[in-house]
Amino acid sequence: MPGELCWLPKFGVDGQLILHLRQTSHEPWKPYTAFPHLKVPDYRIPGGSKGWATYQKLFKAGWILVPTDVAKRSLVANPVTV
Repeated sequence: MPGELCWLPKFGVDGQLILHLRQTSHEPWKPYTAFPHLKVPDYRIPGGSKGWATYQKLFKAGWILVPTDVAKRSLVANPVTV
């Protein structure tokens, strides 16, 4: 079953956006690096988006992209500590 993808700040605050995942909508968002069985190596592009290669793989597999503003609202309701 496909999960959900979104781009959120690395540490849950303002800053560089990186890919976050959750396998069901009931789970908290976690950085893609917390899923070694799903992630693929990042492209070696200076300043490139962290998680872009993983995003491409999972999006092609049917994962759903959740807008950042929608995902941020769930972070306020369910804070995550990583």
